Amino acid sequence: MTRVDSIQEKLRKPNNIVITTHFKPDGDALGSSLALFHWLKGRGHQVTVIVPSDFPYFLDWLPGREHVLIYTSDKVGSDQLIADADFIFCLDFNGLSRINEMGPAIGNAKGLRIMIDHHLEPEGFEDVRYWDSSAAATAQLVYRFIAGEMNDPDGISPEVATCLYTGIMTDTGSFRFRSTTADIHRIIADLIERGAENWQIHEHIYNSNTEHRLRFLGFCLANRLTVLPAFNTAYFSISRQDLENYGIQTGDTEGLVNYALSIQGIRLAALIIERGEAIKLSFRSIGEFPCNELSREHFNGGGHLNAAGGHSNGSLQETVEKFINILPIYQNLLTQ
Repeated sequence: MTRVDSIQEKLRKPNNIVITTHFKPDGDALGSSLALFHWLKGRGHQVTVIVPSDFPYFLDWLPGREHVLIYTSDKVGSDQLIADADFIFCLDFNGLSRINEMGPAIGNAKGLRIMIDHHLEPEGFEDVRYWDSSAAATAQLVYRFIAGEMNDPDGISPEVATCLYTGIMTDTGSFRFRSTTADIHRIIADLIERGAENWQIHEHIYNSNTEHRLRFLGFCLANRLTVLPAFNTAYFSISRQDLENYGIQTGDTEGLVNYALSIQGIRLAALIIERGEAIKLSFRSIGEFPCNELSREHFNGGGHLNAAGGHSNGSLQETVEKFINILPIYQNLLTQ
């Protein structure tokens, strides 16, 4: 596998570059992608960001968002851009299954695939790996890539700083998760000095709720929250009909699982939600409870120690029952 420092010289001349990220991009995924987009454009490259799907409305303000292509809206054109690319930056994912229908195009591409990511157990599809599972966010790694590996800290424009701040802020839960280190705060200070309007970014992300989202939140708290005191666990179980009743869009369930985790004494929280043909699960924990192990061993997923996701092909009720029946396996971790 090629070392990341070996591409520095290659990036000195203009190239055709594609940047992509995972299905249903979150703040870190889209923030990292657009930060790299602005930096590469500033160095004279022809750059296109192609994402596998739509993304939350509260990210629609990010600088450069208007240049983002959604793969499913133009597969033929997107596939051609990928085929013609000299470099393909793959951000915030480490397995081709995470980009859904884009997987074959990226897997068969002739351009150099550069993965920048912080998730566990990389699949190995990439040609260049810039990876650190201890990083709080992929945006943190993009910052290091630009300022350190590429030796271009002054290339961090206000647009780059804004996008990187967004990625780090969202993946650290507004700097309250255990991954928020002193280094994170130093990076954030530098991004603010380089033009990131921190207060404005928080407003865009956290104070842009629609009325239907707030009503949906109230409904879920009143009717779809279950607490299991014997296992210090709480979960939401949400049906497809619930989503339709409230006109739920991409991003409307973002952060819902954290309300369950915020209950005093709760160590594990889950969001179990019926989407399409599969049941999606999101897990959050505190302390040493391994969400990634729970997801990997039982729900075809993975992630980080305190945040992971998976899916189930059973019905919503079957998935809830499976989740509950698994908890005794982890009782010591949940109750000690």
